[in-house]
Amino acid sequence: MSYALSLNQQLAVPGPNLDGYAQAIKTIPMLSVEQERKLAQLLHNENDFEAARVLVVSHLRFVMHIAHSYRGYGLPQSDLIQEGNIGLMKAVKRFDPGVGVRLVSFAVHWIRAEIHEYILRNWRIVKVATTKSQRKLFFNLRSAKKRLGWLSQDEIEQVAKDLGVSTKDVREMELRLNSYDMAFDAPGDADDEETETLSPAGYLEDNRYDPAIIVEQNDWEEHGLMQLHKALAKLDARSQDILQKRWLSEKKVTLQQLAKHYKVSAERIRQIESNALKKLKKSIALLA
Repeated sequence: MSYALSLNQQLAVPGPNLDGYAQAIKTIPMLSVEQERKLAQLLHNENDFEAARVLVVSHLRFVMHIAHSYRGYGLPQSDLIQEGNIGLMKAVKRFDPGVGVRLVSFAVHWIRAEIHEYILRNWRIVKVATTKSQRKLFFNLRSAKKRLGWLSQDEIEQVAKDLGVSTKDVREMELRLNSYDMAFDAPGDADDEETETLSPAGYLEDNRYDPAIIVEQNDWEEHGLMQLHKALAKLDARSQDILQKRWLSEKKVTLQQLAKHYKVSAERIRQIESNALKKLKKSIALLA
């Protein structure tokens, strides 16, 4: 079921006129506890499409209120509201009236989650938070700062304690929050040597075509192949053939095909293959 398609386009996708959007959603009556329960039961038990629509549109003002609290990230407010509306739709789809809580209490997690994902994807070109601790810091560090400027050591330790993360994570996130996107080869004045030097293209090395590095890589690959051939030569003919057909050929052979060829079970071929790989690894380690 696609709830997004059931919404009035003006309400589902806020346009540039946010004041008009706000006035429109304020005209939608809020649901009583009994009305909400009946609609949720219709949706949950009978998959009622109209019940889902009413549940969503009656909570759009709540989404706008939450989205307004994220206005300090420099992203369009209409986009934040739209992402929050997606979270609301997901919450309505998963809402179970038998749990005994109001939809608004259940939906807040889904609304914030969608807004958070949108902010993390669009706040910088490179994603600034990937781990759980980094995400927690991203949305709490700015509010935890009591003043402008860099945090002191005591403040870093206090933030780390309050949020349950390491001081190293706090320092790294503070650095990320205070940095900005930079083009790899930022265009500048032809006579402006400072701009050219500051862009990454001006100081990062490109070693892809360095003759010394290419020769070293080729020698290392050749050395590795030589070790592999020496280690393979120490195996019996059947083990060599199985490894060759199972791992070194472009067209891989199955265990069943090898079992039929050697007139043994597929499990026996698997055991021979496993033992041969162990011997091969051990031999290569000794040759290294």
